[in-house]
Parts: sequence; structure tokens; C-alpha cells
Amino acid sequence: MKPKPLTLWLATLLLVLAVGVSLAHITPPVVLLSDREAVLGMTSGAAKFFVREVRLTPEEQETIRQQCGWRPEEDIYRFYFGRDTTGRLVAAVAFLTEYTIHGPVRVAVGFDADGTIRDAKVVELTEETFPWLKPLLDLDFTRDYVGRNSRASFGLSERVTQTPLQSMPQFYGQIVASLIQRAAVLFEVTVVKRPGSA
Repeated sequence: MKPKPLTLWLATLLLVLAVGVSLAHITPPVVLLSDREAVLGMTSGAAKFFVREVRLTPEEQETIRQQCGWRPEEDIYRFYFGRDTTGRLVAAVAFLTEYTIHGPVRVAVGFDADGTIRDAKVVELTEETFPWLKPLLDLDFTRDYVGRNSRASFGLSERVTQTPLQSMPQFYGQIVASLIQRAAVLFEVTVVKRPGSA
């Protein structure tokens, strides 16, 4: 007895779906800090909060590429501004994400009005990348970038490199450091250097 065309079609579809699901490389996210917690924690001293979206000009994209080797994928980036009661900018926060083969890594970076980094945190990653970044998170390695600006060095610090780490924690540590640097350059180019944008 020959299978009916519809039965054959359904069997093929189920096989394709089963193979696709088994090949999918998706792991659930691990949220270490909510956006709200990050913004409030990194803008201490602020009384009012605003969201500012900035559209990169082609010249700004080229400046960013020259300064840190990063080509921004988006045209628009969002900053969360914290201002005091007089309207003066106290701090700002940016969120950036790197999409790796093992899933996204997302950071929040807080800045003083002049572009100095006041804080940086890994806010979200995947269950798969968490064990690789955990030794660095336990060291609070992102605090090594506090006080730097976009022109500083963003390699892993000596205190981190002296810790016996395997290659994957070092790899993901460099990704986080790169995201912090990108945020610093982005803030300098689109906020600090733009007249009236702060």
C-alpha cells in the first residue's frame, strides 16, 4: 500500500522540525540585573530620568570604527540620563550586547557627564556562558574599568590575568571589556562631543 501524499508530506515536515529543534543552540537567559536596577544603581544622585536616543551619522560611525575597531550595527542607540533637580546631567547609562556563538552577553555601563566610567555590570547572559563568566564575576572584574574613559586601555587587568583561568573565561572577559569600551566610545562621540546633546 502506497502512503498518501499528505501523510508523506506530514512525515517529512515532522522530520525536518525534529532535526531543526535538535540542532538549535538556544539556552535560556540568566538575568543578573534588571535594566531598572542598573539605571538606578548607576545614576546615584539623580532626581529625574530621561531616555535619549541618538542616531549615528556616517562620520560618527567612522570615528567609532577608527577609535576602537567596532562597526556599530545599529543606527540608533539609547542612553538613560539621570539629572539633578536643576536639570544638570549627573550620569548616563548605556546597554550593549554582543551576540556570540553561545548566546548573547549584555552589559550596562554608567558614565559621569564627562564620559568617565562610573560603573559597569554584566546584566544578562545565557546559562551556557554563565559558568565561563562566573569566575570573573566573582572577582568583580568590571570594576577595573571604573574611572577610565574611551581613550583608556580595556584589556583584562593584571589582577584578573594572574588568576588561573581557562581560555573560555578569558575569551568572555575580553568580550565584556570590549563592550565596555564600545559604550565609552559611543558615549563620547554621541553625547560628550555633540553640542547640546547632554
